[in-house]
Amino acid sequence: MNSFKNELKEIIKNFSELDKKIIWILISIPLIQALSSYFTSRRFFRENFFDGIKNSSDAYLLEFLYWFSGDTFLVLIPTFIIIRFVFKEKISEFGFRFGDWKFGLKFSSIFILVMFIILWFVTASQQFISKYPLLTSTKYSTTTFLVYEIGMLLYLFGWEFTWRGFMLFGLEKKFGFYSIFFQMIPFTILHFGKPFLETIGSIPGAIALGILALKTRSFYYCVIVHFSVMFVIDTISILRFRANEFGIGTDSLIKILKTLLDYFL
Repeated sequence: MNSFKNELKEIIKNFSELDKKIIWILISIPLIQALSSYFTSRRFFRENFFDGIKNSSDAYLLEFLYWFSGDTFLVLIPTFIIIRFVFKEKISEFGFRFGDWKFGLKFSSIFILVMFIILWFVTASQQFISKYPLLTSTKYSTTTFLVYEIGMLLYLFGWEFTWRGFMLFGLEKKFGFYSIFFQMIPFTILHFGKPFLETIGSIPGAIALGILALKTRSFYYCVIVHFSVMFVIDTISILRFRANEFGIGTDSLIKILKTLLDYFL
């Protein structure tokens, strides 16, 4: 019995010596992700709200908008409260600032250009065409596509703040550059189930975005990069689908550019 009490005291002592800020971050993030999975997911929307609007032409769009907006506010509100009232720190210290905007815009522009070239080849895969955009109706309606992408931008703002804002900057003072790799792990895991190349690409992608955030002291440029990549994937996938063109040569590019004019004009 005395041995058990001593062990318990030792455990309590170990916990009392832990960095409380780190504990708050490492517990709050999985808790928020759990709440997201159960209450702001597309699945939750379908199970609780879909029957009342299933005959609406916008039913599936509303499902995505619920997910995008619900996840964003579920992330931002609790983390803001934690930062302000528990950590007693400024939101700007967690990446809510423009920071080194010259480097941010320069890096973002180069990254987007490189990704555009890579995505031209990657989206030739039928696996990508069948997966993106996630909302099928965007392939047939420009309005639906634009509303969907605005919702995606909102969602990625909250997403990037989670990993390249709250987690990255929250762990940086304790772990330094290692914080880049810590935020990479859940980011990559949340890509499981997506096309293989995208999942594998999320590993170097998370590292690059982590470096970008630390260098600029802002997660804004990560939002720009991430959204641009998703927008390009969705756009090229739609155009390939509508043109029924899956090649990578010049002829395919010309045909897809013609489809682009037809789609948006």
